[in-house]
Amino acid sequence: MSTPSLSDRLAGHQPLVLGAFRIVLGLLFAGEGAATVFGVLGRRSAPVGDWPFWYAGIIELACGVLMLLGVMTRGAAFLSSGIMAFAYFTEHQPDGLFPLQNGGLSPVLFCWSFLMLVFFGPGALSLPGLLVRARDGFPGQASSRTELR
Repeated sequence: MSTPSLSDRLAGHQPLVLGAFRIVLGLLFAGEGAATVFGVLGRRSAPVGDWPFWYAGIIELACGVLMLLGVMTRGAAFLSSGIMAFAYFTEHQPDGLFPLQNGGLSPVLFCWSFLMLVFFGPGALSLPGLLVRARDGFPGQASSRTELR
């Protein structure tokens, strides 16, 4: 009998780790949006209606909360990825070619992380998934649909 490879052992944890990644990413992005819109977390707020900053803050806050909850994750991640690409190329890239030169490391990391969520989905711990499991019963638990004998 052979022992499972490291890759095989880690594969079983993939949905949970992806879900944790999505939750942290959503929380960070919602924090960015809240800081921009409401001026919290040590940052001044963008003036209401100021293009593109205030609108980007609203989208960051909304999409961050959606991703945090795992609701409409792919759509929210797609929109967020595009916004971060726009932010990078309009605000940072003119100051230098590389993100370390132009201060655009955060938008680049957010952009590519969100693009990954577009393709991989929400992973475990999404609100819709938890609601389905609560409705249908957790493994090893009698479901409301299961007749007990």
